[in-house]
Amino acid sequence: MSNKSYSQEFKEEALKQIRDRGYSVLEVSKRLGVSSQTLYKWLGGTLRSDKKEQRESDLALELARVKSALKRAEEERDILKKAAAYFAKESL
Repeated sequence: MSNKSYSQEFKEEALKQIRDRGYSVLEVSKRLGVSSQTLYKWLGGTLRSDKKEQRESDLALELARVKSALKRAEEERDILKKAAAYFAKESL
């Protein structure tokens, strides 16, 4: 088992050939001299990070929606408080 270390740029370019340019893992493996298992491992890592980024993006959108709903509910509550105080004065 070899402990070769590849630069991040090398890994990104190898994955780009597979994902964007449509080459098979085997073709890229032979051309670059990297085992297909290593390429699959790199692919798995990028898929996990893509899913994590998507989850974070979804959470950010949900947080913005909840903050907006909270602001609206607080405004409605304040209006109702003022209306209650107004009608309480009128009934006296």
